[in-house]
This record gives sequence, structure tokens and C-alpha cells, in this order.
Amino acid sequence: MFTGLVAAVGRIVDVQPLPGGEQAGVRLKIDAGGLNLGNVGLGDSIAVQGACMTVISLPAPGQFEVDVSQESLRRTVGLDRAGEVNLEKSLCVGDQIGGHLVSGHVDGLGDIVSFDAVGESRELVVRIPRTLARYLAYKGSVTVNGISLTVNRVRDDETGCEISINIIPHTQQVTTLRNVGAGDKVNIEIDTIARYVERMLSTQR
Repeated sequence: MFTGLVAAVGRIVDVQPLPGGEQAGVRLKIDAGGLNLGNVGLGDSIAVQGACMTVISLPAPGQFEVDVSQESLRRTVGLDRAGEVNLEKSLCVGDQIGGHLVSGHVDGLGDIVSFDAVGESRELVVRIPRTLARYLAYKGSVTVNGISLTVNRVRDDETGCEISINIIPHTQQVTTLRNVGAGDKVNIEIDTIARYVERMLSTQR
């Protein structure tokens, strides 16, 4: 589990296809940036751009490697090429939860409609596909590229919904949101609580 509070912005520095043909995934070598890897070992989990990945190698100080399956590549964006990525180590018992409970399982992709300045902040508007739209709520939580954010507005239509999120300058400066704009895709994870609410309601007799 994670909190959606990005600990560092790292960089994918190498992408190598795994053996197995077209259905195989890739191995990523990631420069951890400011993320402390001192207590990270093989098998530990790190959220990379919002997707939970398992550390399979620590090839050099300040670097780690993960294998990304083809299924994960189909469901995410930003894990198939070199570039900056948001990083967060998994929670330990007793850690402070400053965002919300995040599983690191990306549910789908959103499309950035606009990312415009509003006062000192910016308004991020993301189009959410119909399969995920029912899980988004006013003042509810959503994870965008691994960042825990609060939904300020939801506008439904026949194809899904558009959500509006306020991004303060600090969040933009210390995450990969500094690199995005209208037309870009982002990784979306819905709130875990919403999953359980839907399940409970669907099984009511």
C-alpha cells in the first residue's frame, strides 16, 4: 500500500525488452533521484508513476530495476520509455498516511483536457472513461500518476465524466505534473473505498 504522496521524481534511464516475443514486457532501470534506497531490498515494492512495481535488482547506488509485464504496459502510460517518473516506497506499519490509501494498481487512463493557471494554482481537468466515472465523487480522492488528489468537480456525460482538480504550485514542482499538458494521458487509480461500496451495493438482496 501507498499514500499517493510522491517522495521523489526519478528517471527511467534504460528500457530493455524481456525475452518472450511480442507478449513479453520490459525491464526498466530507474535512477531514484532523491528517493532513499538505503532500506530497499530485492522484492520490495515501489510505486512508479502510480504503478506498484517489484524491485528485482539494485545495479548501482541510487538505481533500481523492475520488470513491467505487457498487461501493465497496456494499462499504463509512461512506463515504456525513458523519462521522469513519480516514486514512492510502500508503507510501513506506523507510517503517517498523509494522502489516502493507494494500492498502486492502475485502473485505467485519463485524458488531460486542460491544465490552466487559476490564480496561484492550476486547474487540472481530466476526462475519465465511462468504466471508471461512477467511482469519482465531489471531494473524493483519486490518484493521478501516483499522486493523491482531491476532486473539486465532476461533470458527467454519456461517455464518462470530466473531473476538475486544483494543483498547488508545490505539487506541480515536485511531481511529474510539471511535464504534462492538454492531450496527454495519465494513470488513474480510483479510491479503494469506492470499490468496496460498489461491491456491497451490488450484492444487496
